[in-house]
Amino acid sequence: MSDVFENVMDLAKRRGFIWPTSECYGAVAGFIDYGPLGAMMKRRIEDIWRHFYVFQEGYYEIECPTIAQEAVFIASGHVKGFSDKMCQCPHCKEYLRADHVADGGGVCGAATMDNETLAAAIATCKCPACGKVLGNVEVYNFNLMFSTTIGPGSQRVGYLRPETAQGMFVDFARLLRFYRDKLPFGAVQIGKSYRNEISPRQGMIRLREFTQAEAEIFVHPDEKNHHPAFSRYANYRMPLLTYVHQQKCEPAVEMSMREAVDGGVIANEYVAYYVALTHEMLATIGIRPDRLRFRQHLPDERAHYATDCWDAEVYSERFGWVETVGIADRTNYDLNAHAKQSGTTMTVFIQYDTPKKVQRRRIIPNMGVLGRQYRKKAKAIFAALETATPSPDGADVTVDGETIHIPADLFEVRDEVVDVRGEEIVPHVIEPSYGIDRMCYAVLEQAYDEDTVDGEKRTVLRLSPKVAPVQVAVFPLMSRDGLDTLSEEITTTLQKHGILAEYDDSGAIGRRYRRQDEIGTPFAITVDYESKETHTVTIRDRDSMKQVRIAIDKLPGMLPALVGGSIRFAEIV
Repeated sequence: MSDVFENVMDLAKRRGFIWPTSECYGAVAGFIDYGPLGAMMKRRIEDIWRHFYVFQEGYYEIECPTIAQEAVFIASGHVKGFSDKMCQCPHCKEYLRADHVADGGGVCGAATMDNETLAAAIATCKCPACGKVLGNVEVYNFNLMFSTTIGPGSQRVGYLRPETAQGMFVDFARLLRFYRDKLPFGAVQIGKSYRNEISPRQGMIRLREFTQAEAEIFVHPDEKNHHPAFSRYANYRMPLLTYVHQQKCEPAVEMSMREAVDGGVIANEYVAYYVALTHEMLATIGIRPDRLRFRQHLPDERAHYATDCWDAEVYSERFGWVETVGIADRTNYDLNAHAKQSGTTMTVFIQYDTPKKVQRRRIIPNMGVLGRQYRKKAKAIFAALETATPSPDGADVTVDGETIHIPADLFEVRDEVVDVRGEEIVPHVIEPSYGIDRMCYAVLEQAYDEDTVDGEKRTVLRLSPKVAPVQVAVFPLMSRDGLDTLSEEITTTLQKHGILAEYDDSGAIGRRYRRQDEIGTPFAITVDYESKETHTVTIRDRDSMKQVRIAIDKLPGMLPALVGGSIRFAEIV
């Protein structure tokens, strides 16, 4: 085959999977439209994701606005630090991502270089747009968020969200009440995110508007190594490319999740659980295991607040290994950041099984004297004294930025033993983050195939029946003699049973087969003259092209089972 990317995108545009957005005005890089078939395939992939996270894991889905006020992104760190290193080609004036230029020119370690060092390193590299050597260029940071204002004439700054996660963090207090104040719990969200990419040149791989599916799982920091359902994936095996293997240029090593946790390869059971779940989910949508790997972030690549982070990478013949999913242990960084910025407590009260006896030194203020002396500040001083450390000559407290010394004769110190029934803790967060558009492209590329049938080239998308946009095609051999009426009845019956069936009577039967093969329809039903006499039809399998005759009344039970994967076509032949 020629370049698979070109073949896939040609088919995708021609058959209604992916179109350039606003093409009649001149398409804009970084934006795409999903056509009728692409939109349906994408929804199926999203629903499979929901099956794993909503139905299997029990995490409810929420939906937050795609625009948020500036304070949210100040807390998250996006306003200050969400940027890429950019330069401009002095020849063609194209803006370029400096680290991508470095990668293309064989410069290693670009991600950890400062701007001046990176500028010097790429001086001998060629511009990917015009092909000329860059020479002396300036490298500077470019914030990737789209900014806006909220309200007419308003000075209230807002941003299009660069990820769906922050909405779940700022909703933490309400989510905690929804889940009855008990850990662990999680929330999930699928929706649009926006990043003003400098030079998106990779089709569906790098978009300025894209769909994310993220889960935020809130866990007790001391319970991360005790996932309640870890046995589900304890023996699940897959190759893991650790940061040690990468540093030594060694290949990935296959191991079980139990071995990975016990050996310290993966930080804890929660991270390992979602690494395995992600592997299973990607295989379910049609990603081949031999083109899927899990790569651990290098120490200088991992976010400073993350304990561990793994990327699910899918191999593309055009783009190489492409990050598609990230699974990270984000600790309590996000909740602490939003609590500090908003002034809202983001903790969970964890009650002990039995109260603990704790010795405590308590300050009892002389309220009468302090009240008369400090008047309006007295209440704040009383509160501050509860946590103050007394000394022989008194205690210092801070109220409204002012340090006030309270003499020892104005309070009494008592040592007492109290029952402590629990503690307030800030949960840690495990975050699996999925790039739906990249998953869609990977599915299309890996499904694309060409073979020869009866001396002619056949183009076929070998999509999993679970993600195929059209699941069954129904063909009358002739559009007369009642065959068309029976075919329409079968189509309607299958649709009532949740199968997306497409009636097609246009052209020769062989051409109809090829048309459906090209869009990935896994099964085709042909209604012929024998169907009227025996009440049977033939079902054709897209991949093997084998056919079997089946009673019409068995179709409503058999087709959903074939599409869902509970039975295979080979079992009914």
